[in-house]
Amino acid sequence: MVATLVRLRLLVLRNSLKRSPWQLVAVIIGGLYGLGLLVGVLAGLIALSFAPVELTSTVLVLAGALVVLGWIVVPLFAFGIEQTLDPARLSVFPVPLNTLLAGLTLSGVLGVPGIVTTIAAVATAASWIRSPLAAVAAVIGGLIAVLICVVGSRAVAALSTTLQSKRRFRELGGVLVFIPIILLGPIVIGLGRTLAVSADQLPAIARAVGWTPVGAPWAIAADVAIGDWGPALAKLVIALATLAVLLLIWRAALASALVTPAATGAKRVAKGKTGMFGLLPATPAGAVAARALTYWRRDPRYARQLITVPLVPVLLWFYSANGSGEWVFTLTGPIIAFFLGIALYADISFDGTAFATHVADGVRGLDDRLGRVWALAIISVPLVLIGTIVPVAVIGAWERLPMLLGLAAAALLSGFAVVSVSSARIVIPVPQAGDNPFKSAPGAGFTTALAGFATWGIVLLLTIPAVVLAILSLVLDSALLGWLTLVVGVGLGGALLVLGLRLGGAQLDRSAPEVLSRLKSLRSAA
Repeated sequence: MVATLVRLRLLVLRNSLKRSPWQLVAVIIGGLYGLGLLVGVLAGLIALSFAPVELTSTVLVLAGALVVLGWIVVPLFAFGIEQTLDPARLSVFPVPLNTLLAGLTLSGVLGVPGIVTTIAAVATAASWIRSPLAAVAAVIGGLIAVLICVVGSRAVAALSTTLQSKRRFRELGGVLVFIPIILLGPIVIGLGRTLAVSADQLPAIARAVGWTPVGAPWAIAADVAIGDWGPALAKLVIALATLAVLLLIWRAALASALVTPAATGAKRVAKGKTGMFGLLPATPAGAVAARALTYWRRDPRYARQLITVPLVPVLLWFYSANGSGEWVFTLTGPIIAFFLGIALYADISFDGTAFATHVADGVRGLDDRLGRVWALAIISVPLVLIGTIVPVAVIGAWERLPMLLGLAAAALLSGFAVVSVSSARIVIPVPQAGDNPFKSAPGAGFTTALAGFATWGIVLLLTIPAVVLAILSLVLDSALLGWLTLVVGVGLGGALLVLGLRLGGAQLDRSAPEVLSRLKSLRSAA
């Protein structure tokens, strides 16, 4: 049965890659990146074989602990956990739970990250080649560490699936989890100043980390190399106990997820209450805008994009207070405008097969584009105005207000223009409504990043005229150039928006059936 699950995993991966050439390209690029990273790691491990024991131990323990933490934490925040074998879909088959655990573990090891991590972990034996017993201990500890990585990441994923059976967690958890990641810069700076760690302290830190669950597997070989068999045995016990605890957590969470899969919550609406549809005009564009506003209000996949808004001023204030200058804080409005302007770059992907209603009803592409931008404008324009005016008022730099408003208008309107076209063409794998928001298809992380960075680049190019005028107004201390920035930002941005709506609408009119077909293809592969 375990072999069947592994074959199923590879078969699903093969079919999804055949269906989406971009995912195949992404997996190939990811494999090449992993290969290059692995070559560098192997070279470093061989070099450590000539270093003193303390230095070798310090590097391996600290780096290994970071690898374990990265496996468990980073995929949730950055790219999602690739679950080709979704446990929720296997719940209808009579697969024994222990067999399922073994199959899913082996499936996780056989991915590109798992293979790279396994080879690197086993190769740590090269750093201890001076001591054959330590080299053997390094292989054993490395394999245990790989299992902790895979089982730990799957345990966290299973726990998140279980928690998502509760509607409130689905709405808030997926959004709030990004706050510490966005504030990572200030957190790191603050910790660095608090700890003030020097290179001389790293060995002591490594020794302490070696007694933790994330560092114990990597510290076994170091103790064997110096003949400390007692601590080596104790750390082996810690590593095995960590793996056992993670397996128990994963088993319990997986059993719960299989019996009680995540369900979508339903809310009764009083008769005659039409929500946003009763507030906006009864036109095709108004209906699209009302539906989009409902998504922005209730769908955590959309709300996640708004979490940056209150954090941007916090970040900029922190950096301005730490020597970057007060002018950094005044950029709050333009930066918020930039991020909100590109929020719709792949908006139709979030519609999923619900986009079929637009195709069936014959909604014009222009109305679709206008409605989506209209909804986002209702949210973003007040936020951008507040983010621009309040910092200026706090600092007292009212002479910069026209220039900053011009920058914000250029960024927001240019963003609206670009996404009006891009979202009519770009269809990428995204979490489906009600799915685990941490779920990611194979290669989806690279595909999403590529589309996002391309959109960013185009918007930045379109804002260059306003940016140049803004810089000149600051350098020359010219109020006239500041007002000219406002005129260019609003005028050029407005013209680009009209052009983007028309081009995007025409594109959608031509390709709506094809877009729907691609959405269905992604839905079936999810």
